[in-house]
Amino acid sequence: MEENNKKQFIVTDDILASHRERFLNLLMDYVGQIFLYIIAFVIAGTIAQANGNKDFMANFVKNDIAQYTFATCVTLFYYNVFEIFTARTIGKFITQTIVVDENGEKPNHERILVRSLCRLIPFEMLSFLGMPARGWHDSISKTYVVNKDLLAERKKQFYALK
Repeated sequence: MEENNKKQFIVTDDILASHRERFLNLLMDYVGQIFLYIIAFVIAGTIAQANGNKDFMANFVKNDIAQYTFATCVTLFYYNVFEIFTARTIGKFITQTIVVDENGEKPNHERILVRSLCRLIPFEMLSFLGMPARGWHDSISKTYVVNKDLLAERKKQFYALK
């Protein structure tokens, strides 16, 4: 009896988000990142102009490394802020999915940071071609994207049996 009380819920493949949901998450999050990129670029340009750097915009457009660095920072900011505070991004809110650890709980900050950094791995998107729909940023960070309502239902059933 005491051993049963120590058992924890474990995420299973049947509650994982589908390939379709993951793809929709990607598209919606990409739109969110573009929007954030534009806002950040306008703010940076305005600050540069106010400080007398009239050529900031023209120089930025010509500098591929600056653009890549800026886009990378925006991407890391987007995913870290959303997932650290809510375990969800804009795409996940739309598809009713959520990021969790192996026990169906909100991942800690370190896991979210690792998850976000792993998104920068070249060809990381190709890691979704297999089954189940888990990419490298999921497996390396030991996180899962699951259906939020199904997770709540399964956890309720699991803990009701205890």
